[in-house]
Amino acid sequence: MSGEPLRPGKYALVERERRFLLPGPPDPGAVVERRAIVDRYLTGTRLRLRRVELPAGGFELKLTQKIPTFMPGAVQGLITNTYLSQAEYDLLATLPGAVLSKTRLSLPPVGVDIFEGHLRGLVLAEAEFATDDEARSFVPPAASVAEVTDDPRFTGGRLVRASRAELVAWLAEYGVADAGG
Repeated sequence: MSGEPLRPGKYALVERERRFLLPGPPDPGAVVERRAIVDRYLTGTRLRLRRVELPAGGFELKLTQKIPTFMPGAVQGLITNTYLSQAEYDLLATLPGAVLSKTRLSLPPVGVDIFEGHLRGLVLAEAEFATDDEARSFVPPAASVAEVTDDPRFTGGRLVRASRAELVAWLAEYGVADAGG
């Protein structure tokens, strides 16, 4: 898709988001909502299975396709979501893939992801936008260490394949100590 114009359609939407590296989790008192998320990136594809535990109980299951733009800025590419039944999710979960787990905290206007497992210590804030103007005018969270929107290492598809040593080195580049040691 590199160099091609985005062609949103009936199902694929333009995804606009900016990501920011945080030095640690936010103040718990500021959290409006908390959700546990498990993402399974299906090997050799642009597909992600997602299970979200909802605050009110129950869960949401989705299959997402992301087609990146490979261009700098808030426009990340096209995104298509399909909501799944438990049986559909269970069938797709048998495909080879790599798993990433995180807790998403809602602190409007951002969501803050606190990663688990080999990515412990990584905390990212993310803001989504309906228009390019909204994305350009967004003021980053005061606690952010750096904007990593254009750093492909801080996308889910890359993070899920990162080793612990790689993550520690990437965080050090931004001056963030290995908080998850």
